[in-house]
Amino acid sequence: MSIVIRDVREHELDSVLAMNNAAGIGILPMDAAKVRFFWENADYFRVAEVDGLIAGFLIAVSHDSSHDSSNFLWFRERFEKFLYIDRIVIASARRSVGVGRVFYGDVQSFAEARYPHLAAEVFIENDNHPALIFHGSFGFREVGQHVMAPGNIRACMLLKDLCSFPFVQETYPNALPNVPWLAARALPGRNNNLATGT
Repeated sequence: MSIVIRDVREHELDSVLAMNNAAGIGILPMDAAKVRFFWENADYFRVAEVDGLIAGFLIAVSHDSSHDSSNFLWFRERFEKFLYIDRIVIASARRSVGVGRVFYGDVQSFAEARYPHLAAEVFIENDNHPALIFHGSFGFREVGQHVMAPGNIRACMLLKDLCSFPFVQETYPNALPNVPWLAARALPGRNNNLATGT
């Protein structure tokens, strides 16, 4: 089984939306407007292909995003620069085969060249210990808890310090090297190669 991580394509947004809304209680639902917002604004929006089929996706936004999630805003009130993992969804048939670990390795590689922190949250109302252990195994630590309204859903707020960021920032203060594995998504009106993540 090979896993390929690549940027999402516009014609795949309906499939991403359907996968998201079939994921169950651990993932907040989206509508077409929200998935379109991420398509147009997310710094990181990639899918995983397994044997040629989409097996999951991960969406992350930077600290300066116009994203309105209360969990994202919680981090923005407390940390100056970060990449926030809004959601990761893996198709039920592909869970427990390593797709999530490959995604987290990829998003960390993307983030550590641009941001000092990687942020995420795990809902803890539904005995979500496997997700907490998963994040802990990647070096995330709890930096607080937040109750989302409406619904009063409690989330464990997690942060990972990215130790490579100071080196990259010092060595490449204006632009990252122009190599494919460092490329960012092309977004309208953005300079996608700045090491500062802006």
